[in-house]
Amino acid sequence: MDTRVLKYFLTVAHTNNITRAAKQLHITQPTLSRQIMELEKELDTTLFDRNQRHLQLTEAGVLFQQRATNLLQLIDQTKDDLHQQRKELTGAVNIGCAVSTASPFLMRLVAEFQDQYPGVQFNVFDGDGDVLRRQVDEGTADLACLLEPVEAAKYNYLVLPIKEQWGVIMLKDDPLAKRESISKSDLYKLPLILPHRNIIRDEVSDVLKLDQTKLNVKASNNLPCNALELIRTGNYYAVGIKGVVAVLHDPSLCFVPFRPKKETGHVVVWRRNNMLAPAAEKFLQFVAEKSNER
Repeated sequence: MDTRVLKYFLTVAHTNNITRAAKQLHITQPTLSRQIMELEKELDTTLFDRNQRHLQLTEAGVLFQQRATNLLQLIDQTKDDLHQQRKELTGAVNIGCAVSTASPFLMRLVAEFQDQYPGVQFNVFDGDGDVLRRQVDEGTADLACLLEPVEAAKYNYLVLPIKEQWGVIMLKDDPLAKRESISKSDLYKLPLILPHRNIIRDEVSDVLKLDQTKLNVKASNNLPCNALELIRTGNYYAVGIKGVVAVLHDPSLCFVPFRPKKETGHVVVWRRNNMLAPAAEKFLQFVAEKSNER
């Protein structure tokens, strides 16, 4: 499959119009139409619904648009990696990071690394564990900083010297904010926002000996921003990590830890049997060295 045809397809998908796409690509409309039809024939599927006034992607077309975009990005990055000069490290590092106390630590290392290697660019993604692992699996992220646990058989990983504490995020003027800790009996009485990942819910439940059927679950979340908006209404409490409050610096919120204490470690993961590009490999070594210094 010619990458030129992928670019043709993405232009048509963006404009929803063969004529406008042909003008942007500086080719004739019949040529572009023929290329798209040959692509559909090669894939044995219909990418565009032609019964509408404007071209619209089919479900298969939407999926192919996502994959074609990823493929072209990977090809461009590979070209950059292959043309790196030996004397000066260049290229791009694609790294995902959960919103936690590891975020400031890792971003400081990014800044320090770029001071030494100004030719290296970083593409940083926020996300929860599911999103970040999927990016690593698909090759759109070289590295991802995750809360433990991770699938050890699937990834190589580097342990970071950063621990994360679990508890409840609430308004600072809430009566419970004066407490030193939150117990399971407290949780049963609260309207809760829980992490959407079952593995996290189960780990917290195991530590606190929770009966999840007794919890008053109002919502779930994967990233903190929208959950914090709910907390600000005064009607919700979020089970989460201390790093969220620490990173976002919202003076209206506070964090109260669980009793018994629940802590989680951080790891940087990358795919097994996958050779990292020189810039990503060098940054990983840099993180390892800085972690050992702490």
